[in-house]
Amino acid sequence: MTTPTVAQQLLVFLLPDLGEGLTEAELVSWLVAEGDAVAVDQPVAEVETAKSVVEVPSPFAGTVAVLHGRPGEVLDVGAPFLTVRPEGMEAPAPVAPAEEQIEDAAAGLREDAGVPTTATRPDDHAPTVSEGSGNVLIGYGTPGGLTGGRTRPRKGAAPTSREVGAVPGDGQAPRADIPAPAVEPSDRRAPLCISPLVRKLARDHAIRLADVAGSGDEGLILRRDIDALIEARPGAPVAAEIEGGSGPAGSARDASPVETAAPAAARDSRSGLVVLDRAPLRGVRRTIADAMSRSRREIPEATVWVDVDVTALVDLREGLKRRTPDGVPGILAFVARFVVAGLARYPELNSRIATGDDGSQELVRVDGVNLGIAAQTGRGLVVPSVRRADTMTARELDLEIRRLATLAREGKATPSDLSSGTFTLNNYGVFGVDGSAAIINYPESAILGMGRIMDRPWVVDGQLAVRKVTELTLAFDHRVCDGGTAGGFLRFVADAMENPGGMLADL
Repeated sequence: MTTPTVAQQLLVFLLPDLGEGLTEAELVSWLVAEGDAVAVDQPVAEVETAKSVVEVPSPFAGTVAVLHGRPGEVLDVGAPFLTVRPEGMEAPAPVAPAEEQIEDAAAGLREDAGVPTTATRPDDHAPTVSEGSGNVLIGYGTPGGLTGGRTRPRKGAAPTSREVGAVPGDGQAPRADIPAPAVEPSDRRAPLCISPLVRKLARDHAIRLADVAGSGDEGLILRRDIDALIEARPGAPVAAEIEGGSGPAGSARDASPVETAAPAAARDSRSGLVVLDRAPLRGVRRTIADAMSRSRREIPEATVWVDVDVTALVDLREGLKRRTPDGVPGILAFVARFVVAGLARYPELNSRIATGDDGSQELVRVDGVNLGIAAQTGRGLVVPSVRRADTMTARELDLEIRRLATLAREGKATPSDLSSGTFTLNNYGVFGVDGSAAIINYPESAILGMGRIMDRPWVVDGQLAVRKVTELTLAFDHRVCDGGTAGGFLRFVADAMENPGGMLADL
């Protein structure tokens, strides 16, 4: 039996499915460095996906050999994530091509097992016993037991381009009088391009990806590579022409070698202006964009609104603060309590349209309310939900809203926290605006927005007075209910805010 190679003994941890059917994740930061000792279930990295940041634990113990990826990169599920050298195994000699062997081992894993969550084991050797604990992190666990291995021999390596033209078995260098076979080099890889947008851009401009030298990691072809080729074409406008220069002196043919070597600034194809930056739409921003686009595309929404005199509610809270300064619910918590009571009377707004197994649409109603609270964070707008908000008092709602808002701002809210709501409440008044045509948080059926509370002239008992007034706006799915239901719900919440004492007495 031959001695296993270094790469075959290394443990390659592939990026697992972090839950919610995700196919990729953005690497936020590494918590370990190459050469560090790592234990089973020790967090090794932070990744962002589905609007949350989670720590990924290692399923192996040993020494970190290779970190596959850099912060800011988007990694596919099933791609090499972390390579660990088991305890007691000597480090490979510097001349050994360890990285190529590691990638070869990882490729074998993906070929044989699809998207596994464990590392490889040597070919023709007994399976490696994993030291995983079985702990679960959002849909996957560190392994316990035997890792999966190859079920068929690896295909033999083809001769490299340096070997083409050599006479087999003579050990001589290729002869000049013997032409090399007209074949493609066997070590040539397919173009590395994972973005459908980049592929379409290249196809629209008749650019072969095989001819593009990618500027990304490991030759990854990026959009800027395609844009550079488009700009470099003879028919593309050069900087001098765009600036207004023309004639022989301004032509590209007459430019000096130094001038032609300097790359022209990238121009926006639509406006002609210089492009300052191109940032991929990913992470939280892409999740938000996908959800909002789907909401507008699939939900026929309608909007109703009403101005509300909340002077009595503000006075009620101020009175509570004078008697008990600590633990007084905020205005939003009171409004949340009124919303939950309104949904009990108008449950259509707490339902959703879903597609059945046979492709038909159905109206899904649930027992209880998971109240989503829109929260603005440094990474974008997220909507953590208060589970079973219908069972909570105003004080309990206030505590839970504050807790979830803190988790959201710190990026620690789980995908489940951010995707389990049945109705959303959005307090955009904190931004100093009066109203908004809010977009429904798909796949929910309605969202209630509240503007800022401000002093406004208001008629009270036939007399003009200055009152605390806000605007409520309800956007709803017109498939689940009509205007009468939406108007009735909105009026119920408005009446509760105008007469909070009587409403709270009945709740």
